[in-house]
Parts: sequence; C-alpha cells; structure tokens
Amino acid sequence: MAVPNKIDPPEAAVEHLEVAPVNKREDRKLYKARVKIFPKRARGFFRTLKWRVMAITLAIYYLTPWIRWDRGPGAPDQAVLIDLPARRFYFFFIEIWPQEFFYVAGLLIMAGIGLFLVTSTVGRAWCGYTCPQTVWVDLFLVVERRIEGDRAARIRLEQAPWSLDKLRKRVSKHAIWLLIGLATGGAWVFYFADAPTLAAQLIHFAAPPVAWTTIGILTATTYVFGGLMREQVCTYMCPWPRIQAAMLDEDSLVVTYNDWRGEPRSRHQKAQHEAGHEVGDCVDCNQCVAVCPMGIDIRDGQQLECITCALCIDACDGVMDKVGQPRGLISYATLKDYNASTRETPVHTSLRSLVRPRTIIYATVWSLAGLAMLYALLTRDRLDINVLHDRNPVAVRLSDGTIRNGYTVKLLNMKEGERRFRLSLEGLPGALMTRSDTDAPPAPSLEIAVPSDDLRMVKVYVTAPPAATDEAETPLRFVVRDTADTESAAYKSHFARP
Repeated sequence: MAVPNKIDPPEAAVEHLEVAPVNKREDRKLYKARVKIFPKRARGFFRTLKWRVMAITLAIYYLTPWIRWDRGPGAPDQAVLIDLPARRFYFFFIEIWPQEFFYVAGLLIMAGIGLFLVTSTVGRAWCGYTCPQTVWVDLFLVVERRIEGDRAARIRLEQAPWSLDKLRKRVSKHAIWLLIGLATGGAWVFYFADAPTLAAQLIHFAAPPVAWTTIGILTATTYVFGGLMREQVCTYMCPWPRIQAAMLDEDSLVVTYNDWRGEPRSRHQKAQHEAGHEVGDCVDCNQCVAVCPMGIDIRDGQQLECITCALCIDACDGVMDKVGQPRGLISYATLKDYNASTRETPVHTSLRSLVRPRTIIYATVWSLAGLAMLYALLTRDRLDINVLHDRNPVAVRLSDGTIRNGYTVKLLNMKEGERRFRLSLEGLPGALMTRSDTDAPPAPSLEIAVPSDDLRMVKVYVTAPPAATDEAETPLRFVVRDTADTESAAYKSHFARP
C-alpha cells in the first residue's frame, strides 16, 4: 500500500510498508496530487519556543476584546475596539478618527519594515513562529495528535479501512477543528462591537446578520486553511516565500544542514569506520523530515517551502545525543560561514554577523518611523475645523449694501467632555458673523459649544462692507480656539462678491 507521506516513516511499525505502483494515468495529469504530510512531534528548544509563542499569540487574540479601559461617561470601555458605526478606532488610551487613518498606515509601514528586518536577520522567523497560519496549524495538529496519535499511528489510521473506530476519531477531530474555527471567527467579531453585549446576543441568537456572516466565513477559512490545506497555504497561496529571497544575503541566519560534517551519510557508522570508510555524522534516520510540517528534507538545501521553524534542529540534536555526536549537524548558520566551514575547521556563526549595513538601515528606518508616529501622536491636535462655502447663491448683496456669504462650519471635539470654542475671521477687515440658529446680532466672533467627543455643524453667515474687498474672491481664514486653553485650528476659504 502507498505510504501517504513524502518519505518512508522511520518508525519500525511502518518502516517497511510497500509502495503502490504509480498509476500511469496520474503521470498524464498537469498537476501532481498532494501528498499528505504527517509531521511527528518534536522535542527540544525550538519546539518549546513555538509552544510559548503559540500560547502568547492565541491568548492575545482571544482575550484582548475582553479587556476593559475606562474612557469616561458615554465612551466605550473596551480597550481595543474598531467602532465602525461611530468611525473610531480605540486602542487603550489612543483614539483614532477617520481623518487620522494615516496612523494605521504608519503602523502597516512599520510592520512591513519590521518583517524585512527580521527576514534579513533570521530568515522566515515570522512564518515559523508567529504567522497566524502557522499558529493555527500547530493548534490543529495538537488536536490531531491527541485523538489519532503521533505520526506512525496517524499513517496507519490513514491507510486502514473505514471502521467505527476510525469514523469516531475522524468525526471527533473535525468537530473540534470546527469549534476552533468558530471560536476564531467569534473572537474576531468581538473587536468590532462591545464583547459582552455581542456575546449575549450570539447566545440568544439576536446578533446582527453581519456578525453571523463574518463568523461563518472565518470559521470556514480557519477550518480549511489550518486543518485541510495546511502547508499548501504557505507554498502556493502566500506570496512571502517568493519575496523573501530579496531580503536575504550571505550573512542572514537560516536553518542549514551542514553537509561538510554530515556527508557521506551512513546508517551503520560503526561498521563503516571499522571497514575503513570515511562517513559523516548523518545517520540518515530521516527524523528531520519526519518532524517537518512542510514535508521537506532540509538536507536538500534551502527550499521555498521551508518556514524556518527549526524543528529539524531539535530532531537532529536529539539523534546526535543518542549516537554520541556533538549537536549542530543542522543549525542556524549564514551562507558565508557555511561556505567557509570544513570538518577540520568548522566556522561558528557569531551574533555580530547580524549587525551589518542592511540590518542597520532597516532598523534605522523602522525606528525613525516609530519615533515620527509617536511624536505625531503625542503632539496631535484634538480639535479640527472644516468649512464649506455655499454654492447657490455664492454671494448676496443686502439692502444696506453689505455683502453676505454663507458657510457651513464643522467643528470637531476629539476630547472627552464638552468644550467651548471661539470662531473668528482673519483676512477680511470689518467682517461680522451670525449664526442661522440664533437671533444674536452680528459679531466679529462667535462662541460655539461642542459636545464631548462629537462633531458640531453650524450654519454661519459672514457680512462685509463693499469697501472690504474689491476682488471677485478674497481669501480669508476661519480660526477656532478653545476658550479654556491655547489649542487652535484654522481653515482657508474665500469671500465672494456678487
């Protein structure tokens, strides 16, 4: 029978399974059928690191919507909230309005530069440890191993005919996968609404349709990508493997099989030595392949599929410990050190190789972008003004000879608590203002109250004597100042003659 993996499994129970003959009809297909991968559980430093990263990232994702943050009366108390109806983004003490979306763009730029920095330094560490696809595949594999057993048991179950036990295990596994997908989609929608309120609505089936639709889509994609497609997402759907080569150079740390030490391979090193044959340290146990979630052989060199999870290092180090050889047959190494190493004179990579012009440039650009974002955030105005000139009529001559223009003034208060603003004009001598919603006489300035964290729109008429301007359009500025502090904002407009 055919073994559903890219290699023969190393376990004795499945080591000598026969391989079915190749179907000639399969050879004529344009695309090769997927060979299912059954990664074995690894143990070691990098596997432990992946467990910890997985626990931290999943905890952040699932628990963040439930963190509370007091912003005062009338404001949402969810620490992280994307409030689409109100067009706000809340992140603890930071509140982002639509016109401040450049902060989000800045964060995306920083994330991109940070990804370049990490890749040029330690390869695809993002893919191997913190990418959502990797994290959820690891979680799904935990469930699979718990129900079906480790690699050898899963291969035997795959090849076994359908039975009640096999059906029970498969149904249990896929049911838990769907529950994980449901929890993933459910956690995502909590970022867009008050989590306790939406949770109660979901329990009582009173949530809005968009919430159910989003949960359904994310449940399906999590189940399909993390449970069914797995490595195919990284290999065929993700563009990063094809871009990463531009980020690497001969000083980048990548997972490397040191063939200068491992070749030639031999399963029977002691007998080969006694016979006078030179052999390397690799015992050809294939454990590095058995633990690989991508199903590749790191001994074939750098490959597009490798996500730099370093589980092959843990597997190989364990074997080296058993056969009494030093660790590091598979290790993080740079291309420069790999090319310079021999069995007699191995070159060990120093962390100083990480500090080089490329990484310094990335780190500097990333730091400057972060500092610029921080400065803009700390010094940003919490007051804004927008003015729209009337189009019909553009200008009116009144019975006393004065000229009047109409404007719609929008004042934005981006602080908690009501604020009073003084609106005045610059650039038009003798101009007076009146509001359409009051009977107050014309005045050089107006006081306008704006509610807490809100926008106030006011219709304003500006009148000026004919002598104030002799041009068809005279530039002027609307200036708004907070009566309680020095914060101010201005907007350029114009005053037209009939």
